[in-house]
Amino acid sequence: MVASATVSAGHSAKENPMWDTHDGMGWWMVFGSIWMLVFWVLLIAGAAWVVTGMFQRSGRSPLDIAQERYARGELSREEFQRMREDLQRRG
Repeated sequence: MVASATVSAGHSAKENPMWDTHDGMGWWMVFGSIWMLVFWVLLIAGAAWVVTGMFQRSGRSPLDIAQERYARGELSREEFQRMREDLQRRG
């Protein structure tokens, strides 16, 4: 048992097929690294797009929204006029 350990310890990595690995990374590792980078960039960009979309304003002013609600009949004339005056006072 001791003799076999010293014999196998004397072999180099090239002689022992168990440890026979490729020399260097090779082109497949380069392509894999590029795809991993593309994956992470797309994932982070997608997350940023979703987050900014959640907090982005619609571009309509509060007065526009009140006018739309008045046009749909959700507000009476008095309610709309009161809201319009309040919004115009706020600036």
